[in-house]
Amino acid sequence: MAKIKMTTPLVELDGDEMTRVLWKAIKDILIEPYVELKTEYYDLGLEERERTADKVTTDAAEAIKKYGVGVKCATITPNAQRVEEYKLSKMWKSPNGTIRAALDGTVFRAPVLVDGIDPLVGNWKKPITIARHAYGDVYSGVEAYVPEGGKVYLELPGGDKIMIKDLPSAGVIQAVHNLDKSIAGFARSCFNYALSTKQDLWFSTKDTISKIYDHRFKDIFAEIYEAEYRDKFEAAGIEYFYTLIDDAVARVMRSSGGFIWACKNYDGDVMSDMLATAFGSLAMMTSVLVSPDGKFEYEAAHGTVTRHYYKHLKGEATSTNSVATIFAWAGAIRKRAELDGNAELESFADKLEKATLDTIESGTMTKDLVGLFRKEGVTPVGVGSFEFLEAIAKRL
Repeated sequence: MAKIKMTTPLVELDGDEMTRVLWKAIKDILIEPYVELKTEYYDLGLEERERTADKVTTDAAEAIKKYGVGVKCATITPNAQRVEEYKLSKMWKSPNGTIRAALDGTVFRAPVLVDGIDPLVGNWKKPITIARHAYGDVYSGVEAYVPEGGKVYLELPGGDKIMIKDLPSAGVIQAVHNLDKSIAGFARSCFNYALSTKQDLWFSTKDTISKIYDHRFKDIFAEIYEAEYRDKFEAAGIEYFYTLIDDAVARVMRSSGGFIWACKNYDGDVMSDMLATAFGSLAMMTSVLVSPDGKFEYEAAHGTVTRHYYKHLKGEATSTNSVATIFAWAGAIRKRAELDGNAELESFADKLEKATLDTIESGTMTKDLVGLFRKEGVTPVGVGSFEFLEAIAKRL
């Protein structure tokens, strides 16, 4: 068959460990036999980040700004153990954090629902989408260890100082920041996404404790909603409301789903993993970074699957769930097709997702899903990492 043509490239961001292995396999088995794939390639593997002093990450972010759509493999965010393992010159920052800061985007994460895998929370009937602010907070924080204790100050523009703490002994300090502009972009992204999907929007922080920092988020959301979105929401028959994050958690657990839950950066990081697991598997969670000016970066919400990678290196069989990575590719291809007006390419993305879901629903899946799968008349069979991709290819 003639391959489907692409006119504009995707920005391809390769990654680390087992997800890097599957990244290539997905392209080889599921995409390149059917699509004349055009990408601008950036290797975000840890070795290349070390070699380029992490310039490759900032270059990749600039490419996404240029071309509008990127697709990213999972990457290692090094800790002290990884610095030693990979002989790094420094503890490089999270590539995701760097790209999110560059694009000033919001991350929307939602579970992939499969007939046969019910959420662990029995009353959840519809997907819950997490909208995660993707700028600032602890991900671009400044930290220090104070070995002798002493007075620590925050110096403001103009020379005013606020004493953070007179540490009586050794301790740690951290400074975080955010920008009105970024918070406003986050708010508008959330309001627009809610209108486009016709879902209620919840927003939560802890403004009773963080009376300036978190309260600023609350105020900006409220001001923008009243000035720009209230009439649109009422016309669409959807609701926006703010509540404290501990109350939001309780409401989420009692809900039936079907709404967007907007969270600050760290809250969204944690809660998206909780929701992914409760809906079935972290490997079944889609993630897309959307910038205020309409740039998109698709990725899986999970990590690099280190344990499977070291089994793979020993020649041992693995059964790694690649659904989120497949859906990242499908999402990026679909968005590229939409922007380019390429109906054939858009149809391919839809068929790639359908073939993946049909494979699981027919009973063929990676082993992490077997214990979760309950469907009358279907006996689930757990297969290996590459056998799963081949099974999808047969349907595709």
